[in-house]
Amino acid sequence: MQAPDPIHLTRTDPACNMARFYHLELQPDLFGGIRLVRSWGRIGGSGEVRQSWFPSLLEAEGARGGWLRRKLARGYMTD
Repeated sequence: MQAPDPIHLTRTDPACNMARFYHLELQPDLFGGIRLVRSWGRIGGSGEVRQSWFPSLLEAEGARGGWLRRKLARGYMTD
């Protein structure tokens, strides 16, 4: 099972001293499922990480698409 490429988003605004990243990656797990790994924080920092598990790639891609839409609506841009 080939997982899609990771998505890396950034949001910068020098006037507000804002420099943030958001990273979405799908990874296979040891039990045949897929996990969605989300990491975010200030560019240059370690940030936060959250993982969600899904039984199929289709469900994981749907969740990843939802997060991507939300972040693009908030002003994040793809690299």
